[in-house]
Amino acid sequence: MSLTRKKDVSAMIAASKRNSGLARNLGAMDLTFLGIGAIIGTGIFVLTGTGALTAGPGLIVSFILSAIACGLAALAYAEFASTIPVSGSVYTYTYATMGEIFAWIIGWNLILEYGLASSAVAAGWSGYFQSLLAGFNIHVPTALSAAPGAVEGAKTYFNLPAFLILFAITALLSMGIKETKRVNNIMVVIKVAVVILFIVVGVGYVEPSNWTPFTPFGWGGVFSGAAIVFFAYIGFDAVTSAAEEVRDPQKNLPRGIIGSLAVCTVLYVIVAAIMTGIVPYQQFAGVDHPVSLAIQMAGQSWVAGFIDLGAILGITTVILVMTYGMVRLAFAISRDGMFPKVFSEVHPKYQTPFKATWMIGLGSSLVAGFVPLDVIANLVNMGTLAAFVLISVAVLILRKTQPDLPRAFKCPGMPYVPIAAIAACLFLMFNLKLETWIAFGIWLAMGLVLYFTFARKSSNLHPGNMPAAELAASKEEQ
Repeated sequence: MSLTRKKDVSAMIAASKRNSGLARNLGAMDLTFLGIGAIIGTGIFVLTGTGALTAGPGLIVSFILSAIACGLAALAYAEFASTIPVSGSVYTYTYATMGEIFAWIIGWNLILEYGLASSAVAAGWSGYFQSLLAGFNIHVPTALSAAPGAVEGAKTYFNLPAFLILFAITALLSMGIKETKRVNNIMVVIKVAVVILFIVVGVGYVEPSNWTPFTPFGWGGVFSGAAIVFFAYIGFDAVTSAAEEVRDPQKNLPRGIIGSLAVCTVLYVIVAAIMTGIVPYQQFAGVDHPVSLAIQMAGQSWVAGFIDLGAILGITTVILVMTYGMVRLAFAISRDGMFPKVFSEVHPKYQTPFKATWMIGLGSSLVAGFVPLDVIANLVNMGTLAAFVLISVAVLILRKTQPDLPRAFKCPGMPYVPIAAIAACLFLMFNLKLETWIAFGIWLAMGLVLYFTFARKSSNLHPGNMPAAELAASKEEQ
């Protein structure tokens, strides 16, 4: 009945190999593309403008600070992914090291991250898509163009484009990981090419005077900017959710995690530098397409059209990977008995959690359709940072408790790198607004109520649910 009962690592790995039913179709390159697909999207195409208003040209440093926090956590993720290649990401790793209650809390936080990120990004996608349609003189009826109350002075009732894109992605995910990876890889190639096009064309129009003053709001503005643009890096952790669909996961998972984060960091910093070098940061106020605005200000409007296309594709892949991550997380929690079993049922033909995909996809679609973007976006960073703190704590614990466990990748600089990751993530958390902390506390309280009323008793590790032999072994171990 202990709140800190743990899952045996060897048993977890054996069970995933024996019972998952998921098809292993992903290699290192696919994982890197999956990570890039999750990372490059709303952050680079939308949040760069918001970040510039907070940090000024110091946004460049904001991206670097966020990348450092993510990079430190990524090393911990890479060690766990190579050691415990099982679906569920940090939820699974925490279950093996810190115990069930901590695993439940972080799983609940990840649901917040993946679920709300999918809905929030879909709402952002809707704005870009409607802008593209307007270029062809096609307009979505106002009533169906946004969530209720999302547009001041307009009567809006439902965000139909946001609902439809999530519906389409849900259908794709339900059909199989092989089909999903093909679509994702194609869109990633296109959007990275668009970002590179912006860099190549825009670099010649940079005015260094626009970088002065570099930190108009002081270092406080830079730190706040880092907390804002942290959203831009969310998604690389979703790579670990694919553990049971990866060929040679011990080697390929660390490569996918670190590779995708490295590529995106370089692109983010360069784009931020060029963007703020072309346009004075003050001019990004109220702009939801800052990258295309910068290239338009440079007089290269023909490139702006490609930027908008890249933004639409970029945001699409973010929705895809976030929804994928949430489904695989629910799959892992259900397999452990703490979610209804329907979430871990695998379709015999498609080899996917078919029912779970549709249940979660439709739920996210309705949230995106009815809830305004600013309401659903605020909590995503908090849930992710909390996950990064726990993964860094967990890697320290596993090194101490099971030092001889086979590790294909080891986090360097132990214990200093995980400690630095914890400090960096906590620092960013304390730069978030008070109302975000309050909302996060409410979400956490809801999760704890659900745990004590349902999940704790239905868990596979509950004595009443364990076979006699396993129960005896568990008691002896304790």
